[in-house]
Amino acid sequence: MAKLALVAAGGGAGAVLRFLVGHWAMLAAPGLPLGTFLVNVTGSFAMGLLAVWLLERPGAWLHYSPLLMTGLLGGFTTFSAFSLDALYLAERGRTALALGYVAGSVLLSVGALACGLWLARRVLA
Repeated sequence: MAKLALVAAGGGAGAVLRFLVGHWAMLAAPGLPLGTFLVNVTGSFAMGLLAVWLLERPGAWLHYSPLLMTGLLGGFTTFSAFSLDALYLAERGRTALALGYVAGSVLLSVGALACGLWLARRVLA
């Protein structure tokens, strides 16, 4: 139960940070998806730092991962987890699987969003 509280606390903080970055970006560059871009890039960079700090040190993962990786970065951007998964597949020599994962995730996610928009516009219109 304590780990769930850590995930929730980190997730709340990450979501607030995401909102603040998005709000600032909207003021700085109206009409551009700069907020999402910045969140995805900085979140992925932070995930890389945390992956080494937590995943490659015995015991650190168990104590800090729920708060920082799943919670904070999960609330900030799930793109960082996606990026870590893809890179770890590639690092383990599973390059074709990594490329398929990236292409499939992007294409299917954008396609699923398009289907959701289409369905909602027909049902809710």
